[in-house]
Amino acid sequence: MSLPPGFLDELRSRTSIVQVVGRKVMWEARKSNQGKGDMWAPCPFHHEKTASFHVDDRKGYYYCFGCQAKGDAIKFVTETENVGFMEAVEILAEEAGMTMPKRDPQAQQKADRRTQLSDVMEMAVQHFRLMLNAGAGSEARAYLDRRGMAQETRDRFDIGFAPDGWQGLWDALTGKGVDPDLIIGAGLAKPSNKGGKPYDTFRNRIMFPIRDARGKCIAFGGRAMDPNDNAKYLNSPETELFDKGRSLYNHGPAREAAGKGQPLIVAEGYMDVIALCDAGFGASVAPLGTAVTENQLQLLWRISDEPIIALDGDKAGIRAAMRVVDLALPLLEAGKSLRFAVMPEGQDPDDLIKAKGASAVQKVLDAAMPMVKLLWQREIEGKVFDSPERRAALDKLLKQKIKLIQDPSIRSHYGEAIKELRFQLFRPQRGVGKGTFKKGKWNAEPTVQAHTKTSMLAASEGPVERRVREAVVLAVALVNPELLDDFEYEIESMNCLDQDNAHLRDVLLRYANTPDPRSNVEMALGLEMVENLLRQPHVAITPAVRKPGDMALARMTLTEELAKLKTERGLSEEIAEAEEDLLSIADEAMTWRLGQAAEARNKAMQSGLDEEGGGDFAVGDNGAPIDKDERAALDALREMIDFTRGGKPPRKG
Repeated sequence: MSLPPGFLDELRSRTSIVQVVGRKVMWEARKSNQGKGDMWAPCPFHHEKTASFHVDDRKGYYYCFGCQAKGDAIKFVTETENVGFMEAVEILAEEAGMTMPKRDPQAQQKADRRTQLSDVMEMAVQHFRLMLNAGAGSEARAYLDRRGMAQETRDRFDIGFAPDGWQGLWDALTGKGVDPDLIIGAGLAKPSNKGGKPYDTFRNRIMFPIRDARGKCIAFGGRAMDPNDNAKYLNSPETELFDKGRSLYNHGPAREAAGKGQPLIVAEGYMDVIALCDAGFGASVAPLGTAVTENQLQLLWRISDEPIIALDGDKAGIRAAMRVVDLALPLLEAGKSLRFAVMPEGQDPDDLIKAKGASAVQKVLDAAMPMVKLLWQREIEGKVFDSPERRAALDKLLKQKIKLIQDPSIRSHYGEAIKELRFQLFRPQRGVGKGTFKKGKWNAEPTVQAHTKTSMLAASEGPVERRVREAVVLAVALVNPELLDDFEYEIESMNCLDQDNAHLRDVLLRYANTPDPRSNVEMALGLEMVENLLRQPHVAITPAVRKPGDMALARMTLTEELAKLKTERGLSEEIAEAEEDLLSIADEAMTWRLGQAAEARNKAMQSGLDEEGGGDFAVGDNGAPIDKDERAALDALREMIDFTRGGKPPRKG
């Protein structure tokens, strides 16, 4: 329904936001100024002791300096009463003595028909309840008794029964003067294809009325009494009242309970919802025989910021959860998410309550996992990641999923969470620190701590050249974080000899997908540790560190240094293997393997960046790339100094 121009402005002018908000808060007398309409109170949207919630009656506006909640009187009613926009407008209009605008004649006619259909549905509710308590409902009552459904519960949810007859409801309603067109329009009967009387939609079924948010019956769900029936559960067809994908079972009571602080639980079926409500979980709903739809998800988020999807502990339940994950990813907003509570294997909420009581359900709800964790589990379940290709495939798949998230902030946080989970999965497979390779396995030993040596170049233990290269790689990646995605696997695979380098590597990769990786690394490790890395002589003279932002230069440097580290490590492994083999037998194959590894290592050491990337660089004695012009100038200066000391004259040019 559209409102005429000026109606909302008049409503806001007639409404005192101080009075509207005052029903929900206690004003802070010392801070507030009643005469000026300048009021302060503890925020009703988050727990706090100080009065950071400000209401300006003249402007008709509220704002919380703690949680940043803001809006006008209409927004406040929608948030605190768990109602929609039009419902909030109607509430405030009634309080202000304003009459809601009338619809146009066609819209009014449509509304009148909906009212008539709703009245017919309520008549059907009463008929089905009567049948349940009559002789025809004896088997249905026995079934409900076996399921442990008390009479009080049956009355609260208006449970009924449709006897096994073709025109039972039809005859009852037409006998009361109901227009046949309304019975068919409400989805309670279907026209006969053989030219006879229309027949009842529901026969020999326990009936569950489905109500909208305001409590009006809009449809039915029927549970078959015959175990051989083709459809165990049957819902009303879609009608002018009922849109299956935009409705929830137990919507109204659940919204009210959630507004009082109860967690919103999404179960699979009617019986689960009823069992949960009986056990004290009043904010429970269910989709209507289908997977959760986008519209239902938006309805859930209007009720609660973080609904809990409680699914059966079987393969079908897990598959349903995964479908919800795929549906929700593009719709995520700040503060709007889902959690997933998976019941024990083979049980649904109703089974668990009967077996172990409400406390068992509460335990499962308390352990509900965030959506990102379920997404992660789906992609790693039953898989082995014992090769770079398999890990790369996992990374690619997860990145594709994360890209579905529209909100850039949430997308960034998901990337960070996935990175953390990835560390937890792969980190135990790698040793850190100084050690040796034996049979292809890295055996870690304690490394020399940073504070025991004055500089890396002065260290007497361990391959100094390798430590230097590791530091250069980390420094280049730190000042050029845009390349972290491309070199993530290679950097993660570095078995750093230096403990500080290993720690820096882990933290750098952890924050790779954040908006400002360098700042986050500095906050995590301390500015001093980062500056110590960048001040090391062999790092400070590296062009890709001195010229951050030159992506081509940085890419060439990382490619070069990582290739050298890889070949150096390969040679170390071959030598370690050879040492063991020499104790038994030495043959030509071993000599050939060592030769191949040494040749690969020498080629890597001799290749300058200009060969691979076309850059004008050479490699210094310490393994760091050096600008050729700077190298030439330095050589010329050395020759001039030697000449002044009686040496050879400098070369021309």
